[in-house]
Amino acid sequence: MKYGYARVSTIGQHLEGQVAELQVAGVDKIYKETYTGTTVNRPIFEHMLTILKPKDVLVVTKLDRFARNTHEGLEVMQELFDRHIAIHILNLGLIDESPTGKLIFTIFSAFAQFERDLIVTRTQEGKAFARLNNPNFKEGRKEKYTDQEIIAAYETHCNGVAYHRISLETGISISTLKRRIKKLNAYEK
Repeated sequence: MKYGYARVSTIGQHLEGQVAELQVAGVDKIYKETYTGTTVNRPIFEHMLTILKPKDVLVVTKLDRFARNTHEGLEVMQELFDRHIAIHILNLGLIDESPTGKLIFTIFSAFAQFERDLIVTRTQEGKAFARLNNPNFKEGRKEKYTDQEIIAAYETHCNGVAYHRISLETGISISTLKRRIKKLNAYEK
């Protein structure tokens, strides 16, 4: 039996493209998972692994959908090969438990990990350059509300208006208001 696995790393990404590719590949059952890129827990993937039987094939669209890094990929691959389960990565081909299949998988996993590491390195270098050369560079997301809006909302609270009411009137969440006030107070000290 052919089992497909589709995964996205962020909420903004969509599974439909992967699912369509898996369907074209003739997959019998597709498991779908959405989680953040920093999370290593993949409960649906783990469950699917328990269902696979000898002579089954696990199908994914790309290598990075199969594993987050080379170490994880090699561990899962070895487990599957020990159970006589093949891996079909649509943009690479069928990888089985033969010595050639294992070599191909190891090489491609190493290159995928290398590519991810290069992206992280380039991003860090870009940020470091911007910190040194751009006086307006700020790390992270831009604040949604100005300091003046936060201070005005806080002053309203100090005049006896509950955070809940301020949140309803301004659209500023209570947690955002408290966090930003704490941050502004830290600057004043």
